[in-house]
Amino acid sequence: MNIRKLDYLIKLTYDKDYKGYVAEVVNLYGCMSQGKTKKEALDNVEKTIKAYMKTVAKTDKSAEFTKRSVDTPFSSLNA
Repeated sequence: MNIRKLDYLIKLTYDKDYKGYVAEVVNLYGCMSQGKTKKEALDNVEKTIKAYMKTVAKTDKSAEFTKRSVDTPFSSLNA
C-alpha cells in the first residue's frame, strides 16, 4: 500500500446540543467526526480520514488521486 501525507481542510464547528465540536473534512464529501474538545475532534477526524481513504482505495480500484496546491485567499476568525 502506498502511503502519503496529504493535507485536508477541516472545518470545526461548535455544536451546542452535543456540547462539543464537529470536524468536517471539506474536501472529502461526507467525511466528519466529533469530539468534546477541538483536540479530540481533530484526533477523531484523523482516524476517520484514514478509514475513508482505505475504503475508497478498496472499493474503486480504477480511481486516480492527485495532489495539487492552489494559492487562494482564506481567512479564519479563529486563526
